[in-house]
Amino acid sequence: MTRTETKERNRRALLEAARQIVTRDGHRARLEEIAERAGLTTGAVYSLFGSKNGLLIALVTDYLGPHYEGVKQAVPADLDLLEAIDAFARFYAHTCADPEALRHLSFETSLQDVALRDPQLQAKLATSIQAHEQRLAALFTDRTHQGDTVTARQAQRLATALRALLAGLSQRVVLGLAEQAPEHYFAETARALAAAQVLGPP
Repeated sequence: MTRTETKERNRRALLEAARQIVTRDGHRARLEEIAERAGLTTGAVYSLFGSKNGLLIALVTDYLGPHYEGVKQAVPADLDLLEAIDAFARFYAHTCADPEALRHLSFETSLQDVALRDPQLQAKLATSIQAHEQRLAALFTDRTHQGDTVTARQAQRLATALRALLAGLSQRVVLGLAEQAPEHYFAETARALAAAQVLGPP
């Protein structure tokens, strides 16, 4: 293997090990155990990520990146706003049916547990999530709605509200607190949120 290939292999091994250990141990996750699980040393963590927090932030990016790419593919550019909201909601419904849905939720909860106990990591995590939310807002910006065009400001408010609604609904379904909701329920609920003047002024 080339040096670049070895570096990428080690990076992936550390990210996967961190995902497993953080999911299991939350804020008690130890850097030494993560490195050992990956078959590497803590020196590799510092070399590749700079610090434990750097590894965890990379883990967030590694986790959220494919999620938002999936959203982008699920919501074509030629849809109007309500059609885009419908497609976005149905994408979230699909995630509940994923066999790995409970494991993903466990990881998200554990990562939040770690961040809440480390102000520096909390700030970096918030920045990373906000950046991804801006990508989501961009997905709704400039779409047509009732004869108007959705502004960036409106899209940001809508993206924040929709993500909160659908993430909460998804968690209830995955945890068994609500019956397995069909796609159309996710879509109808999301459209109702948009209809409730969530867009607000331009």
